[in-house]
Amino acid sequence: MAQQTDLSILDPILEKLRSRQGALVTMLQEIQKAYGYLPEAVLERLSRETQTPLSRIYGVITFYSQFYLTPRGRNIIRVCDGTACHVRSSEYIRRTLADALGLQETETTEDMQFSLETAACFGTCFLAPVMMVNSAYHGKLDPQQALDIIEGYAQSEDEN
Repeated sequence: MAQQTDLSILDPILEKLRSRQGALVTMLQEIQKAYGYLPEAVLERLSRETQTPLSRIYGVITFYSQFYLTPRGRNIIRVCDGTACHVRSSEYIRRTLADALGLQETETTEDMQFSLETAACFGTCFLAPVMMVNSAYHGKLDPQQALDIIEGYAQSEDEN
């Protein structure tokens, strides 16, 4: 059975931003911050309440890579695949993590602990290969070091 989305979370966002001209991106950012992603039921209500066509809302969402239409894990793992990282085998690190977590790129573990993504470039080439977990950078990695880092995050989740 599908879980119901609490639409009341949307009310203060609409109240604060409804009258601002051109506030769609800001509204979507606030909604994603509140829900962790952009649930379909919320987007439908946003469309009705702001009289913005749903197609326009989805156009904005799909244009900007910051928006997500599916729930994401508590820990977001991003593996850089910029030139410096790529030539230093970042793809092997990403595949190792994907195999260990049982994920494909852009997927989330069933327990909602981890999501795995590839990033174009972090601008930290001197640390290549690099991955980020949430906002923490981890550089000069090999696959085992990457696994150890993820294990650390898993253990800290287990302790909470």
